[in-house]
Amino acid sequence: MDSAGPPRRKALLAGGLAALAGALPACSAAAGPRAGAKEARPEAAAPPPRPATPDAAYARLMEGNQRWVDGSLQHPDRDPTRRRLVAEAQDPFGVVLACIDSRVPPELLFDTGLGDLYVLRTGGQAVGPVVTGSVEYGPVTGGTPLVFVLGHQRCGAVDAAYKALRDGKSLPGNLQALARALRPAYDRAVGEGGPDPVERMVRAQITLTADGLRANADLAPLVKKGAVAVVGGYYSLDTGRVEILTGALPPATPGPAGTPQPSAPPAPS
Repeated sequence: MDSAGPPRRKALLAGGLAALAGALPACSAAAGPRAGAKEARPEAAAPPPRPATPDAAYARLMEGNQRWVDGSLQHPDRDPTRRRLVAEAQDPFGVVLACIDSRVPPELLFDTGLGDLYVLRTGGQAVGPVVTGSVEYGPVTGGTPLVFVLGHQRCGAVDAAYKALRDGKSLPGNLQALARALRPAYDRAVGEGGPDPVERMVRAQITLTADGLRANADLAPLVKKGAVAVVGGYYSLDTGRVEILTGALPPATPGPAGTPQPSAPPAPS
């Protein structure tokens, strides 16, 4: 007996090998280009230049917020290439002082990325020497052209401070320092009167904080010569839109859908 098997078995084996050999080139072609062949890849779009003026920085933020509202996010500057680019040095175009609220992340609601913003977050945008110094850092040392104070709808920190001040009670631990910092906004809201005093206090805190930073001894000279602008805005949790309350700059260009930005009140004199 032939050790390789009977003739029929040998014929089947030979036919199977031939079929397999014929299929290999097709599988190789389907898997991709031959080794050494260059694959055509679309070139990545160059990122827009860093805004160098207050108007340009303001426009960039408001355009990003419009994309957030529309759901047409671009997620810029959020990849390993950007990480490597800013690893050695940074040059943000804006400073955002926002609340600690988990629903108000500045980088997301302005559709910005890594290295674009200095972000500070305190309860109710409360300020003190350390916070103020941190806000000053970018504009004073690096030419950052925009400071944006961002408060928001249904602020828990403001609500807690309002109730404590109204009832003459102390908040626990260091939270009482928060109530003290928000006292001027409370006084303004109570003085204005009207419904929903907590929301009035939120808006008062945004305006007072932004106006105070604009008049700050170190920032005021930069504001006067047009190198820096200080803007205060109110973020709606319901709509995702930022409404400008103080320090408005020229309207940003329309968003991708062609929707104009909301009008804003003129900057105070």
